[in-house]
Formats: sequence, C-alpha cells, structure tokens
Amino acid sequence: MSVQRRLLSYVASSLNIFIIAELLASKRPRSEAFSSSLSVEEDNDDDEKLENQLVDPSCPRPKPQLLWPQGVGARHLPCRFPRHVEAVQRCPLPIQLSEGRLDTGPNPSNFALVATKVDFMPNGKIQLVSAQSAQSDWDGVIVTQSDYQSLQAFKHELIDTKGFLKSWNDSGYGACSGGWVGIKCAKGQVIVIQLPWKRLGGQITEKIGQLQALRKLSLHDNMIGGPIPTSLGFLPNLRGVQLYNNRISGTIPPSLGSCSLLQTLDFSNNSLTGSIPYGLANSTKLYRLNLSFNSLSGSIPISLTQSPSLIFLSLQYNNLSGSVPDTWGGGNGATKNGSSPLQSLTLDHNFFSGEIPSSLGKLIELQELSLNANQFNGTIPNEISNLSMLKRLDFSSNAISGSIPSSLSNLSSLNVLNLRENQLTGQIPATVGNISTLTQLDLAHNNLSAAIPSSLGDLPNLVSFNVSYNNLSGPVPFTLSKKFNSSSFVGNLQLCGYSGSNPCPSLSPPTSITPPSSEKPKSRRKLSTKDIILIAAGALVIVLLLLCCILLCCLLGKRAASKEKDGPAAASRARAEKGSAAAAGGEAEASGEGGGKLVHFDGPTAFTADDLLCATAEIMGKSTYGTVYKATLEDGSQVAVKRLREKITKGQREFETEVNLLGKIRHPNLLALRAYYLGPKGEKLLVFDYMTKGSLASFLHARGPDMPINWPTRLKIAQGTARGLLYLHTQVNIIHGNLTSSNVLLDDHTNAKIADYGLSRLMTAAANSNVIATAGALGYRAPELSKLKKANTKTDVYSLGVIILEILTGKSPGEAMNGVDLPQWVASIVKEEWTNEVFDLELMRDASTIGDELLNTLKLALHCVDPSPSARPEVQQVLQQLEEIRPEIATSSGDDGGAAPSTSEGEMVY
Repeated sequence: MSVQRRLLSYVASSLNIFIIAELLASKRPRSEAFSSSLSVEEDNDDDEKLENQLVDPSCPRPKPQLLWPQGVGARHLPCRFPRHVEAVQRCPLPIQLSEGRLDTGPNPSNFALVATKVDFMPNGKIQLVSAQSAQSDWDGVIVTQSDYQSLQAFKHELIDTKGFLKSWNDSGYGACSGGWVGIKCAKGQVIVIQLPWKRLGGQITEKIGQLQALRKLSLHDNMIGGPIPTSLGFLPNLRGVQLYNNRISGTIPPSLGSCSLLQTLDFSNNSLTGSIPYGLANSTKLYRLNLSFNSLSGSIPISLTQSPSLIFLSLQYNNLSGSVPDTWGGGNGATKNGSSPLQSLTLDHNFFSGEIPSSLGKLIELQELSLNANQFNGTIPNEISNLSMLKRLDFSSNAISGSIPSSLSNLSSLNVLNLRENQLTGQIPATVGNISTLTQLDLAHNNLSAAIPSSLGDLPNLVSFNVSYNNLSGPVPFTLSKKFNSSSFVGNLQLCGYSGSNPCPSLSPPTSITPPSSEKPKSRRKLSTKDIILIAAGALVIVLLLLCCILLCCLLGKRAASKEKDGPAAASRARAEKGSAAAAGGEAEASGEGGGKLVHFDGPTAFTADDLLCATAEIMGKSTYGTVYKATLEDGSQVAVKRLREKITKGQREFETEVNLLGKIRHPNLLALRAYYLGPKGEKLLVFDYMTKGSLASFLHARGPDMPINWPTRLKIAQGTARGLLYLHTQVNIIHGNLTSSNVLLDDHTNAKIADYGLSRLMTAAANSNVIATAGALGYRAPELSKLKKANTKTDVYSLGVIILEILTGKSPGEAMNGVDLPQWVASIVKEEWTNEVFDLELMRDASTIGDELLNTLKLALHCVDPSPSARPEVQQVLQQLEEIRPEIATSSGDDGGAAPSTSEGEMVY
C-alpha cells in the first residue's frame, strides 16, 4: 500500500490536480452531488466581482493528503491508474466508490471533505474528473448559530411546494458545506441565498436581517408574496437583490438606501405600491435598478437622475406621474470624464406629463431611451441630438407637438426611431435619410405634411417604415413604394404612387382660358318638329333597352332554377367562370338564395354561396374565436371554414373594412384568406384552403414512433415561422397576439404557415382578452401579459421562442414539467449544466454533427423567452440568427400562403 500511495502522490503532483468535494451523510442524486462547474452567480449581468470575493483567500486551507480508496470490489475503483487522479483532503477513513456515488462506509460523520466526480469510460475504466462544485470553496467552518436560526426562520416562512428545501433538515452542519441547496458561506456566515425557479410561496422573513454577511439574495421567478423585509436595509454587505417575477406587495423599504455596497436591485413584475424612496440611489455602486411592471405611484426622485453609477434604470408599466426632473447628468451624477454612465432609460407606460427634459441630452452614454405611452407635451428637445450612441428612441403615444428636429441626423448609431401617435407638424426632415443605421422608422398618426423626402428611400437597412394617417402629399419615393405595401402609407389622401393608391398625375401644360364673350346671350328658341322626333326616338330606344334587360334577367333566373337538372357539369362550369372572374378582378361578390354575401379573394378555389352553405361539414376544433369545419363541396373539393362567433365580432361595416385588408395579405409563410361570407342573420364565415398535414402541434406530438422528424426539417419550420412573423410586424403592422404551435400550419413540403393572424382586428376587446388568457393556459403567453392585457412585438417574440423550444425538446408547453412551464424547465436544466437532457432524443442521435447548431438554436430560444421584454431580440434578429445557423435547404412552395386554419386551444386541428 505504501508503494501505491507514493505512485499516486507522484501522478497527482505531476498533474497538479487538487479537487475538493463534500461528502454528506445523506445520499444525494448524482445530478445534485456533482456539478461540472462552479457557479455562484446565476445571472451573467450580476456583480462579477462578487464571485471572487465569496471565499476569503486568506482563509487557511489544510494541506492535501493523498489516500488510496480501500475495499475495491466489482463495482468499485479498479486497481489501475486512470488518466486523471484526484487528491483527497482530510479523509481519515477509507473511501469507496459505488455506482457513481462516494461511499464512506458505516461512519460518515467523521468526514469533512473528499473528492470526486466520476465518468465511466467506454473501455471499462473509470476516469476521475474535476468536480468543481460549490463545496470546493468551503473553508471547513460550520455555520454560526445566529445564521442557522435565521435560515430556519427563512425556511419556516416559505411554502416549499416541490420539496426543494428538504435538504435544510440537519443540525446545520451541511448549511455551509454545500448540503443545503442554494446556500453559500464564508467563515461560517451565509453570503448567498440563491433559490430561483423553485415554485416557492409564502413570504420572506424579517429575520433575514440576522445574516449580516449576506451579499446576494436571488429568489426570482417564484410565487413569493408579502412585503419586502425592512431588515434587508440593515445588511451592510448586501450587493445584489433579485426578487423579480413574484407576487410581492407593499412598499419599497426606505432602509434599502442604507446599503452602501448595493449594486443590483430588481423588483420587477410584482405588485409593489407606494412611491420610490428618495434614498434608494444612495449607494455609489448601484448600477442596475429595475422596478418595472408594478403599481408604483408618485414621481421620480431627483437622486435617481443624479446617480454617479446607474447604468440601467427601468421604471416602465407603473402609475408614476408628474413631470420628469430636468436634472439628468447633473450634480454628482457625472463621472470622472464629466458624463453620466446611464445607458438604458425606460419610463414608458406611466402617466408622466410636462415637457421632455432637455437635460437628457447630457446622458451621452445612453443607448436606449423609451418614453412612450405617457402624457408628455411640448416639443422634442434639440439636445437629444447629442446622444451619439443612442440606438433606440421611442417617444410614441404622447402629445408631443412642433416639428421633428433636423438635428436628429446626428444620432449616427440610431436603429429605431418611433414618434407615432403624437401631434407633430411640418415636414419630415430630409436629414433623417442620413442615419444609415436606421432599421425602423414609425411616424404614423401625426399631422405631418408635404412630400416624403426621397432620401428616406436610400436608407440601406430600413426594414420597417410607417407614415400612415398624416397629411402627406405627392408621390411616394419609388424605392419605398416597392419595398413597403399600402399599410405604410394609408390615411394620406393626397399621397400617390404606392400599391393600392391612385397613380400620380402626369405633368401637362395648362389649358388656356377663353375670356368671356362680350356678346349678349341669344334668346332661347322653340323646339322644331325635327327636334321633337329625335327626342321621341331616343325615348323609344331607352324603353326597348329596358325591355331587353328584363328579358335577360328572366332568362338568367330560369337558368339558375334548372341548375339541379343540369347536374354537376353545369356547376363545375359555373365555378370555372367564377374562378376566372375572381382571378381577373381580385375580388368577386355573389349572393346566395338566402340573401347572404360571399366575397372572393385571389386563389385557386372558386365556389358560390349556395355551394358553401350546402357543403358537407365536419367539425375539426373549437377556439375562443369560433369553430373550424372541414367542408366538402358538391364536386368533391375541400375547404376549411372558420365560423366566427357573432356576439364577439365587430359590426358589419367595420368587419368588412378589416377583413378586406386581411384578404389581400400574401406571403409564403402566412395562411391566406381566400373568401368570406356574411349571412343574413349575422353569420360570418372565413374560408381557407384545406390541407391534410395539419398543425405543427399535431406534427410534433400526434405522430407515431416510426415517424421521426430530422433536424433540417425542424429548423426549416422555425425559420419559416420567424419569416412569416417578421412580415406581419414590419410589412403589415400586425401583432399576432396568439402565436402557438396550433396556429402554425404545414403544407405538403413542410413549409410553415402562420394562421389566425389579424383576427383580433375583427373581434371586440373582451374577446381578445380571453384569447390572451387562453394563450397563457397553453404556456405561450409572455409573463408581462398578465398585467398588460395588450400584445406587442416582444410578446410575439416570446411565443416564437416557446415554439422553438417546443421544436427542440419535443415537449408540449401545455404540459408542466416538475411544476414549471417549458421555458422555466429548460432554463433549470441548462443551469444545472445537463443541457443534453433538454433536446428531443431523436435529435441526439446526430448530436456529433449537429451539436453546435442545436446549442446555438437553444441559446437563441432562451434569449426570446427572457422574462424582461427589453432583453428579447426583435423578430428580424431572430430570423437572421436562425438563417446563420444553417441556410434553409428547401424554400417555400409556390403557393401564396394557402393552408388550413387552426384552433387556438392547442388541440390537433385535423
């Protein structure tokens, strides 16, 4: 044995491997006992310095002692040297390795620290690999009695529905050694409590103030209620608090202003009320403050505007009011180089009033400025043009007047400029065309006049453009008219030269005006006999024409009456004639015998109202909007019909206006509306092409085990869905609001077709609220919609991210995994660094060749489902990254978007 120890010592010293892990008395599952990396900080954007400070480097470490495990048996460590040999610290008793676990024998209480993580090699050997778990930094000091009592009180106040805190049951020995999940210590004092995504309820105890060494408290994405403990403000070492996405109520304790080392504070998406404490920004190290999605009231403290350290400030979706202080970047808010470090300022969806502060122009590091959906008035300050690093500027939905400053062209890094729904007047500055980085420009619903500058057509990166509902006139620049459809220009009566508008009049020389004659008008003469004869002949001709029309109508009536006798051939001829008329004219209307109205759009299917009403119908599914049928016509052709519920749709005139716009939308990845029918009793039917392949939901979850779906097919579906959503957002200005895998249809070539888009425009507000609630039950709703009740582009991106996760995992979002939804489940698995368990087993068969593509797609999907809306990418970025992962192999088929409508309940539609 002495020879073995010397050899082991030699190998270990040569490899310089010193691995420490805790051996607990209780048996812990392998996934919990071993972790592939030390991860103290959960969030990348938290304090990076904290991780290096968690364990005091001056803490004395025991000298490593190398021991060879005894009791080697059939399933224990073989008597041979593996490729990596571990050093074992302070192990007075022999150690055995059994079934992937460390086994101490009959008396484990004598052990302090052991090593190791185990990998079973294909050749039958066992490789000991570094297990850099949280225990590897334990200094050997047991938790203090005060901290132990505080942790017990902390656990007592929480409701642990899933048993995540079952390890907190011993006498306190395991609290600091890594046995208690979510706890990190230094010198026997708790410095980190990290328990996100654990479905915890209850509230946070005031006794948390006894943890005087606590540096980080991370309890986000739980169900914790109650108030924020006032005692948190008495923790001198507190650096980070993450309580977002919970149910916390009450006010923000002013005592938090006493935490001089505080760096990050995130209380977003809770139910906090009251005002923002004035001293909250007292810490000169506070760089991230997020209080969004609460019910806070009052005004913004001046201290926040003068903070010398704030980089991120988010106060959107509250009830804040009053004027915004005009003290930004002043006082002590300037850094050594004379500027404020603030990079992101979002104040949207509040009740702020008054003028926009000109001092915002001092925030030269600012990259995002969002003030939309408030009550700001006055003009846009010229000082805003000083923000040369600004990428996103959103002043939409206010009462801003005056003209657009031409100096905005100085914003050389600007990507998004949104000034819609204000009271802006004057011309659109031609200098806006100098912002070459601009991708989105929205000036809709203002009072802008004159022509659209031709320079806007030269913007190379512009993908979204809207100047609708202004007083613009003249021709639309040619490049803009070709790139964007009529929805970008409608509402400007004197604007011409775009799709769907009147052609611009050609210039012609003015006609000469003949001066009035000086002669007196001649007196009226009497009608001659010749004139009387001509008038009588003309009247006779008119009478004869009327008689011919009456006879023609009679003949047509007889022909319609004999239709049944003529058989299917006559019906086919009639449909062929109807189809040619629809193809030529774009729209064709027909009335059924009951007085209904059928309107056709372009497409291959042609039928009459009577054909549709007499068709054999089969129910395919129901949704909040209505019922979906498969209708078989008289000649055997099939169509899909969605019958909308009469009580939740808008009035007929408004309905027809909106549905005619939807019927003109054509894109390879969007479901095309072929026709609609308005019945005499208020019935409203939407008609689409029927397709047997069904929805993405049925494609993924209702197939047999002998029908695998390969990765290129899945990626193509994701790309097609993103491409269709991009068209909706940028070309027709439509928010889907109910994007699920049941609303993504697949054609015969497995091309994705998004269905049910724009239906919210046909429905009442109450019906749309029910649809959002249904999407939440199915697992596709963004968390902020629980309060907003109004979808936007970022909520659509969240739904797209869930669909991509569904494609990657093969799991339905409607089925909870361990009590959490699909995004939470995936995030928890990735956090534990068992990423391979996320993917569908069918995909793991080719992991050696597509592994990088899977990981890149997973990373993108998690970015889309980020709890913070501002952190999610735009759909254009999502599509770009999907196409970079692998260019699409097969393009969409030649159809213009025909597919079949779906339900909204997550059921299989076919």
